[in-house]
Amino acid sequence: MTIRIGTAEPESTFLTQGQALADILPAHGASGPYEVLMSPAASIDNANRLHRGEIDLGFMAANWIGRAKRGDKPFTSAIDLRMVAPMNVGPLFFIARAGSGIETFEDLAGKRVAVGPAGSGMTQHAHTMLAAFGKTIEHFKPAYLSFAEGSKALAAGEIDAQLQCPIPNKVMTALDAEVPLTIVRFAPAHLDAMLAKVSFYRRAIMRQGALRALTEDVAQPGVLNVLVCHASADQDRIAQVASAIRLGAKDLARNNGLFDSLDDLFAAARTEGHNLLEPDGVKLHEGARKAYAAAGLPV
Repeated sequence: MTIRIGTAEPESTFLTQGQALADILPAHGASGPYEVLMSPAASIDNANRLHRGEIDLGFMAANWIGRAKRGDKPFTSAIDLRMVAPMNVGPLFFIARAGSGIETFEDLAGKRVAVGPAGSGMTQHAHTMLAAFGKTIEHFKPAYLSFAEGSKALAAGEIDAQLQCPIPNKVMTALDAEVPLTIVRFAPAHLDAMLAKVSFYRRAIMRQGALRALTEDVAQPGVLNVLVCHASADQDRIAQVASAIRLGAKDLARNNGLFDSLDDLFAAARTEGHNLLEPDGVKLHEGARKAYAAAGLPV
């Protein structure tokens, strides 16, 4: 039986990760075949498609999974999601043109900042990050532009900064090659405060040299991206998938750099357990729980 994996739009990071999963999982005991499907609205689409039985596994950002489980907006009813595995931590970072005078998060006050299309996951992240400091989106002059539109506007000087996530992504790589940029920093105390307040964010390190703009390692908030299924999914199949993801973490990273943090996430799960593997109240599928328990994880 074909296992259908819901991802995101063409050339998206979720799509390339789904393709890597389909390539790697059979070598680690999770037999296919696999079909990688695009989902234009990414996390939201994938939750709804799991509910309708149109896919078997779905990529989601952890800021959406609790909403889907509870039936909060934009979802119209509760969806019985279950966790399968963490996928990666995608750094959320603001960029500005080098020499603009924008160096820290505080420098963004009153500036023209592209935050993603209105109602998008990126715009939600902008609201979440600002709310952690008691601020609203009006702290900026928000521009509701996609990644591609925002990068063009930043290159043309039509906006001052852009919210991006994650790396590597094609838009960011191309912009970094075209325009001298700076990665906006958070003061360590401010970053610690945000991570303490937002349960689905984790510390992400953007490594020196990953972009031309990264002249040193830079700590940023990162959103936990995950693989989920429906509660009714077959236990044996989900156990195979969860075990294969854990065993194949290094192979996945070699296949796709977006998985670079996956092995570290499983290492962290040995001490963090439920806090990492069951974010925002979404429980592990029983098949995944059995696979992780057999590997000695505290689940």
